[in-house]
Amino acid sequence: MTWLVIALLAAGVALQRLAGMFVGTALIARFPAFERLASLIPAAVVSAVIVQLTFTSKSSLVIDERLAGVAVAGFLVWRRAPMVVTIVAAAAVTAFIRAAFGL
Repeated sequence: MTWLVIALLAAGVALQRLAGMFVGTALIARFPAFERLASLIPAAVVSAVIVQLTFTSKSSLVIDERLAGVAVAGFLVWRRAPMVVTIVAAAAVTAFIRAAFGL
């Protein structure tokens, strides 16, 4: 039963992607503004994953040291700091808070 479900889900995903290629192309040809809108989808998905990983732990909502790290990273991205500096600073702030408060 499990393998059947996996096979059906895999086929569904493949068909959905195939349909998206044709529907997306048709929409872009008909509505040029759709291309700009579609280009924003990856950023929205990445943002949603970051928020989900920052504010949840298992099945509960938490606000902890990860929020400080993401806030520092967001500030540095806004100030156009290099990516390496942003990552190191966010990790350092998160590690400092964990060490200082024993989390």
